[in-house]
Amino acid sequence: MTRFLFLIPLVLSVLWIVYLFSNGQTLRQGLRGFIYIAVISGFIAVVYTLLLFLTGRS
Repeated sequence: MTRFLFLIPLVLSVLWIVYLFSNGQTLRQGLRGFIYIAVISGFIAVVYTLLLFLTGRS
């Protein structure tokens, strides 16, 4: 399952791009959304990393 964690930010970014273009906005106008996606994805990565170390699994 951890092999596919890179898909979380990728899928969220693609969905955000589709949303922006469907509403007639530019990528520059949606920059804050990309920042939120990066922060949330980073938080998820940190939590999963801590869980892996705490449980002793690799």
